Amino acid sequence: MPHAPRLLTALALAATLGSPLRAENVDAGAYLAARIAESRNDFQAATAWYGKAILSDSGNARLLEGAILAELGTGDLALAIEAAGRLKALGGEPSQLAEVALLADQAQREDYTAILASIEAGSPLGDLVTKLVGAWAKVGEGKMSEALDAFDSITKTKGLEAFGFYHKALALASVGDFEGADEILSGRAAGPIFVMRRGVFAHAEILSQLERNADALDLLDRSFGTDPDPLVDALRLRLEAGEPVPFETVRTARDGIAEVFYSVGTALNRDADPVYTLLHLRVASYLRPDHSDATLLTADVLQELEQYRLAAETYATFSPEDPNYVSAEIGRAGSLRSQGNPDAAIEALQALARTHGNMLSVQFALGDMLRMEERFDEAEIAYTAAIDLLAGVGENDWVLYFYRGIAHEQSKDWPPAEADFRRALELNPTQPQVLNYLGYGLVDRGEKLDEALGMIEKAVAGDPEQGYIIDSLAWALFKLGRYDEALEPMEKASLLEPVDPIVTDHLGDVYWMVGRKLEAQFQWRRALSFEPTEKDAIRIRRKLEVGLDAVMAEEAAAKPVEAAESGN
Repeated sequence: MPHAPRLLTALALAATLGSPLRAENVDAGAYLAARIAESRNDFQAATAWYGKAILSDSGNARLLEGAILAELGTGDLALAIEAAGRLKALGGEPSQLAEVALLADQAQREDYTAILASIEAGSPLGDLVTKLVGAWAKVGEGKMSEALDAFDSITKTKGLEAFGFYHKALALASVGDFEGADEILSGRAAGPIFVMRRGVFAHAEILSQLERNADALDLLDRSFGTDPDPLVDALRLRLEAGEPVPFETVRTARDGIAEVFYSVGTALNRDADPVYTLLHLRVASYLRPDHSDATLLTADVLQELEQYRLAAETYATFSPEDPNYVSAEIGRAGSLRSQGNPDAAIEALQALARTHGNMLSVQFALGDMLRMEERFDEAEIAYTAAIDLLAGVGENDWVLYFYRGIAHEQSKDWPPAEADFRRALELNPTQPQVLNYLGYGLVDRGEKLDEALGMIEKAVAGDPEQGYIIDSLAWALFKLGRYDEALEPMEKASLLEPVDPIVTDHLGDVYWMVGRKLEAQFQWRRALSFEPTEKDAIRIRRKLEVGLDAVMAEEAAAKPVEAAESGN
């Protein structure tokens, strides 16, 4: 699906800050609690508090509008519609939130005449949504010629062309005109149009209805490659079997209106306030409960809004038979971790690996979760499993080797860590994270210092405002004994990472070596306040007691003893 211009598609929420409350009637405590919950995007709490406030003043427009937003956020469209009806009955200024809910109700009841009447009276929903919904309402009334004209008018609006073509193709397919739909989606009618993942599936279904399963398979291969993907694989199996796959992306005009809200919501995603995206997706799911893609994206947006419990509950609605189940379980694991339950998150991914261990995304997600929980030996196994699933190693696969290298390094197994970092650099020679991590690792070990410095300088050039990378540059210069040269980048790193205990500790070390010992001690004390690891804290406290020179001498004296004890 195409991308939507923000100004034409965002559902403005400014009206929710409008109408003054009648203080003599309203439950001020409940209202304040509702507003606080609303500001935190805590829709579940907001619904409860707005409900309590409305009990004290059922005719207050501001309370009703807040309740509509909260109920839309939780996905309780029935309550949102009820509140919208009450708000509409009060008169006053039109409410976009209320109109969204009322439109959802009209579409659910397939009352296309009411939809068109509302549009004719002046809809506050924005040009794109209004025009697309109006066109689909014409489809619902059986006025296909008028509907196609309406879609055509959208294709002539700058910035909205792709939306018009895409939905016109879906409308044609929904009434059996698969040839016309293919003409549009293939680019033969008006040139190529950009469609997202769901649009590709729709086109594959259309090709299958035209008895062109081979072309549909070619489309899937060109769009998604051959890596395992449950949704793609399920469709591919049906096509390979010669099955005429039905067109199910949009079956009715109501499905079409659901698709309007989904496609606009998808376009808004990552490009607008996520609340706007969520409202569109909630309407899409209400009109079409089996819209698995809308449900999955809804959960993703809830995760982004830090509504982790609601996100986890939404992810959990997917059955193992749903092709989106794997993505949902990976998302649910993330929500569980964000809720403070990493063990449950790991258990979920381990269970998924037992049933879908042949999927790179599953092994990758498991490796990441284990790494973040500092279970590095287990993370290395998962990353290795992911690497083993690569059909062919490409430039973008550097991240797998990089993360496996981190797991090795954190497990104190440097040789394979270095090998993985160098393999990542072979795949992506200018990647700043890898250059920095390998360079810093070599510096910290006192190995290949000139090469390490070159790597870090290259990393800084690639990402010049990243504090931890600039810290690596300064530290490399420090290790080379170039203390004066280390001072400027270390101070810059400290400004960019002002509460990082390692960077602050390093700044203290540099200050000490250039003779600014009081400033060094000040920075070491600051580093202790930033909660370093216990090992680092012990070393910092020792520097405060005896100075850096004495600590370095103690460490140098201890190295031969450590080597002898380890048999080296």
